[in-house]
Amino acid sequence: MEETCRSSSLFVNTVCQSLEADPQPTTDPDNVFCTLEEENSLYFTYSGQPNLIQVRDLNYQVNTEAQIPWYEKLAELKMPWEWNSGTDGQVTALKSLNLSVRSGQMLAMIGSSGSGKTSLLDIITCRDEGGRIKSGKVLINGVPTNRQLVKKCIAHVRQDDRLLPNLTVKETLAFIASLRLPKDFSAKQRNKRIEDVIAELRLRQCADTRIGNNVIRGVSGGERRRVSIAVQLLWNPGILILDEPTSGLDSFTAHNLVMTLSRLARGNRLVLMSLHQPRSDIFHLFDLVVLLSSGLTTYCGAAKDMVSYFTSIGCPCPRYCNPCDFYVDLTSIDRRSKEQEAKTQEKASSLASTFWEKVKDLDDYVWKPNDCNSLSNTVSERSTVSTFEEIIEMKSDTRDQLPGSLRQFTMLLRRQVSNDYRDLPTLIIHGLEAFLMSMLIGFLYYGQGGKELSLQDTVALLYMIGALTPFAVVLDVIAKCHSERAMLYHELEDGLYSVTTYFFAKLLGELPEHCVFVIVYGVPIYWLSALRPESGPFLLNFLMLWLVVYCSRAMALWVAAMLPTLQLSSFFGNAFFTTFYLTGGFVISLENMWTVATWFSHISFLRWGFEGLLQIQFVGSVYSISMGNLTLPITGMDILTGLDMDEEPLYLCYLILSAICIAFLTLYYLSLRFIKQKSRQDW
Repeated sequence: MEETCRSSSLFVNTVCQSLEADPQPTTDPDNVFCTLEEENSLYFTYSGQPNLIQVRDLNYQVNTEAQIPWYEKLAELKMPWEWNSGTDGQVTALKSLNLSVRSGQMLAMIGSSGSGKTSLLDIITCRDEGGRIKSGKVLINGVPTNRQLVKKCIAHVRQDDRLLPNLTVKETLAFIASLRLPKDFSAKQRNKRIEDVIAELRLRQCADTRIGNNVIRGVSGGERRRVSIAVQLLWNPGILILDEPTSGLDSFTAHNLVMTLSRLARGNRLVLMSLHQPRSDIFHLFDLVVLLSSGLTTYCGAAKDMVSYFTSIGCPCPRYCNPCDFYVDLTSIDRRSKEQEAKTQEKASSLASTFWEKVKDLDDYVWKPNDCNSLSNTVSERSTVSTFEEIIEMKSDTRDQLPGSLRQFTMLLRRQVSNDYRDLPTLIIHGLEAFLMSMLIGFLYYGQGGKELSLQDTVALLYMIGALTPFAVVLDVIAKCHSERAMLYHELEDGLYSVTTYFFAKLLGELPEHCVFVIVYGVPIYWLSALRPESGPFLLNFLMLWLVVYCSRAMALWVAAMLPTLQLSSFFGNAFFTTFYLTGGFVISLENMWTVATWFSHISFLRWGFEGLLQIQFVGSVYSISMGNLTLPITGMDILTGLDMDEEPLYLCYLILSAICIAFLTLYYLSLRFIKQKSRQDW
C-alpha cells in the first residue's frame, strides 16, 4: 500500500512539473474565445477627461396608461378624455436607486424583465417617455444630466440594430464619419479613424461585406451588433451605454461581444449596459454589477464579490450553479398569482433593505468585503470620487464643430442613392410592375385596326392612365418609409443631421427612381393606345402624369410620417387615395356630386390630372358622332363641357397639381419636425 501511494505521489509530482515547464495547455476559459493578442491589444483608446456617472436616491414613476398608444385606446372604445383618467396606471419603476461608475469600469445592470434596467438607461440618456422623476438626480461629472450634455459625452447603442442593408460595413462607417466627425478632419484623418474603429471592434474580416437584413444576405448577427457599436464609437465618446447588447446572440458571440466591451472599458471609457441573465464566463468580465428587482437595488458592487455578499446574508449560491442565474431567479417577481407576487415582492424588498443597511454610510454605495485591502480600496475610491467631482465644467467638445448643412445634405444624398440603387431586386420588381401595367392597358386598347377609339373608351383610358399606378406607388412608399423610420429617429436623436437636411436629401434622392418609373409606365401606354401622335401632346401628357404620380408619392410620405405604424399608414393612405379616386370626376360627374364630395374633388390630384389629360387629348380636335343617319361634328371643348371638365385652363391644372404637391410635402416636413414617433414603434 505504501509503495502504491509513493508511486502515485511521484506520478502527480511529475505531471505538475511538466505542466509548470510547459504552460501552454491552460484551462483559462477566455483562451477558448480569443487569442492573447486580441485580448490585450487596444487600437483605439479614449484620451479625453475621465468621466463619472452618479445616480443618487432616484425615484422614477411611469404612467402605464400613457404608454398605451392612442390607436389601441380607440380600439378599447374609450373617449379621449377617458384615456388618462385616474392614477391606477402610476407605477414606480425605480425606487431609491444609488450607483456610481467611472471611466475604466464596465457596469452591468441585470435583472428580470420589468426590473427597471431600460428605464434607468433612458433616464441617463434623457430619452425617457411617459414617466417622471419624483425625487433624486442623475449626475454626469457632477452636472445634472441634460440632452446637450448627453450629446457631448454619451454614445447610446440601442437594443435593435438599425443599419442600411445594402451598404458594406466600411461604407456605413464612412458615411457616419462624414456626418459625425468634426468638419476640420481631413479625409486621411477620417480614414484613419475608421480603420482604428474597425480594428478595435474586430471587423476587418467583414469590412467589405454588406450589412444585410432578413432578405439580403450579409454579416452575422454578432458582426451587425459590433457595427452598431462602431457607429457610436466613431466620435470617440467617453461614455458608452448599451441596452441589452447580447440580446438575440448565441452564447459564443455574446461572450466575444462582452469581451470587446471590456476591452473598450480598459481604453479609459465608461461602459454601462443592461442584461437579462448573462452566463458565468460573461458575468466574470464585469467590473461592477447592479442587481435590480422591481425597481429595487438588491446588490451593487464588484461582480467577483457578489457571491460572497449573498453568502454573508444567508443566501449562498449552490455549487456548480451560475451565480447570475441563481440570484436573478432569487430576486424575480412571480406574477402567476397574487399570493406568489406578494410573497416574492416581500422577499425582494427584504433583500433590498438588507443591502441598503450595509451601504448607506458609503459614499459610492458599492458593497465591499470587510478586509484591509478592500478598506484601502474604499478610501482610494472615495478620494477618486472627490477628484471626479471637481471636474464640473465640460471641456469644449469637437462635436460642436460638426459638418454644416450642405455637407450633411451631400452625404445623406450619396448614402441614400448608394443604398437604394444597390437594391436591384426591388428596383427590378418596381420597374416590371410599371411596365406590365403599361403593357396590359396599352394592348387592351391596341388592335383597333387603325380606327380611332370611341370617345367613351378614350375618356376611360385617360382616367385609368392617371389613377392606376399611383395606388401602387402609395403602398410602396409607405412600406419603405416605415422600414427606414427607426434608423431615422435614432440618427435624429444622436444629432447627426437636421430634419430639414434629411427632408431635401430624401426628396432629391428619390427623383431619379420616380422619373424612370413614370417613363417605363407612361411611354409604352401612350403609343400603344393610339393617342394623339404629335410630340407636343405627348410631352404635355408625360408632364401631367409625372405630377400626378409625384402627388401620390408626396401624400404617401406625409401619411407615413404622420402615423405611428405601418398598418395605420397603409389604411389611411388607401382611404385618402380611394376618396380622391371617387371624387376624380369619372366615377360620378362633378355636377352630380353633393357638397362634401365636391370639397374633396377640389384637392383631388386625380381630378386635376384627369382634367388636364382630357384637355391635352381633346382641345383643338374635331370629332364626328353618328346619330341615326346623321353624322355631326363635335369639338373637343364640347366634349369637355359635357364632362364638366372645362372649368380651368390647362396651365392652371399644372399649377394646381404643383400646389397640391407642395402642400403634401409641407405636411410631410411638419410631420417629421413636430410629430415625434417612437423609434422602436414600427411594424
